[in-house]
Amino acid sequence: MPIVKIRTQLNQGLQRLRWMAAATLLGLGGCASVVDLGYYWQSVSGHLQLMQAARPVKDWLQDEQASATLKARLELSQRIRHYAVTQLGLPDNPSYRAYADLQRSAVVWNVVAAPVDSLTLKTWCFPVTGCVGYRGYFEEAQARALATQLQTEGWEVSVYGVPAYSTLGWLNWAGGDPLLNTFINYPEGELARLVFHELAHQVVFAEGDTVFNESFATAVERLGAQRWLAEQASPATRAEYQAFDSRRQQFRALTLATRQQLTAIYASNQPATHDGPAPTATKDSAFKEFRSNYAQLKNGWSGYAGYDPWVARANNAALGAQAAYDDLVPAFEALFARQGNNWPRFYDAVKRLAALPKDQRHQQLKETRGG
Repeated sequence: MPIVKIRTQLNQGLQRLRWMAAATLLGLGGCASVVDLGYYWQSVSGHLQLMQAARPVKDWLQDEQASATLKARLELSQRIRHYAVTQLGLPDNPSYRAYADLQRSAVVWNVVAAPVDSLTLKTWCFPVTGCVGYRGYFEEAQARALATQLQTEGWEVSVYGVPAYSTLGWLNWAGGDPLLNTFINYPEGELARLVFHELAHQVVFAEGDTVFNESFATAVERLGAQRWLAEQASPATRAEYQAFDSRRQQFRALTLATRQQLTAIYASNQPATHDGPAPTATKDSAFKEFRSNYAQLKNGWSGYAGYDPWVARANNAALGAQAAYDDLVPAFEALFARQGNNWPRFYDAVKRLAALPKDQRHQQLKETRGG
């Protein structure tokens, strides 16, 4: 596509997104403030800068200045992208057919917060997407500033870099979501997982239900990656993935046990406001036990220490955020099996769930797993 046409489309997109931010400020999308407008504007401008940095993969492959390593990764990404469409029934659109090097380690930084006596995340509400348990920034400094503000208000806060995010297919008319330097060098199994995960968000999205949305996408990534590795990967790649995924499953089992322990502790305490005193040493003991168990677990990982930074900073907010990606995954996997491991039937079943009220869809999922 000619550069002039791309720029014209991006300028048109900028006008559309400016209107969305203005509509929000005027109350067309809900309540807003001057602070909100600044937040929406950084979201708009940040994403457009990302899109302007992206070039079609075919251009990178023909670029003599691009490294052989990058070209190999981009070729792999396109095989994964093709597999997502032909074998997993994921959308065939412009997303992940372009690449951008952002010259940084994360595309956005998310801020999550939770009370001192709960794993329930603070939520922020936005037009279209509804209420979500995080707030994302293209500039890390802005994320850290919000984290500091929330901490002064008494919240436990976690800030973490995100390698990719989905625009839910709403910007496919302008080029879609690009591949990024933040994840292009992931091991093959992890790259496949990420692409499948983000494309899954374009299939089903339930407004204001982060746990449902992320658990669904996580189930798709896990099921899809298992199939990709079995059918497309080399024995060495499968062995590499198995070792990594084994550590991940052990770590998630440990954090799940800690979440359950903390939930029981908080339920046994009298209700308190988020700026009240933290629960007693029982909470401290749970975190101490978590870190001790992690140290023991890590001893069997041949020196692997990838979770060390997360464990060192773990708090209610970090554990609460992780729950969104894990809690309903087994139920979605059970639903996939109930649909005969058939991707279109599975997606249709999930869409029907997404159309239900939140409590009802969660209950039906839990019954699916139990059945």
